[in-house]
Amino acid sequence: MQQNDLIRLRHMLDAAKEAKSFVRGKDRKDLHTDRQLALALVKSIEIIGEAASKVSDKCRDDLPQIPWRSIIGMRNRLIHAYFDINRDILWMTVIEDLPPLISQLEGIIKAS
Repeated sequence: MQQNDLIRLRHMLDAAKEAKSFVRGKDRKDLHTDRQLALALVKSIEIIGEAASKVSDKCRDDLPQIPWRSIIGMRNRLIHAYFDINRDILWMTVIEDLPPLISQLEGIIKAS
């Protein structure tokens, strides 16, 4: 694995862990009342997607278990349709999708 890819994977992992830490002790309704929480989650997901978009095609091909297209697509949606963010999807992404992504990235990075 190229060094730049490993760096990007670490960026993805760091941002995913940060997003998980931001929701600790929170629930879905907090996204309506806590603007900082919503912005922090959006930014974390944007970082994950931006880092994913910079991972080489070879690395993406070597790691098909990572949902690259979905990750990058969500980043693009958050960036370009910032005025129409579905907070349910944002919440579900952090709660349901990030834990397995974190586990996968930890395993990949550890094996590198």
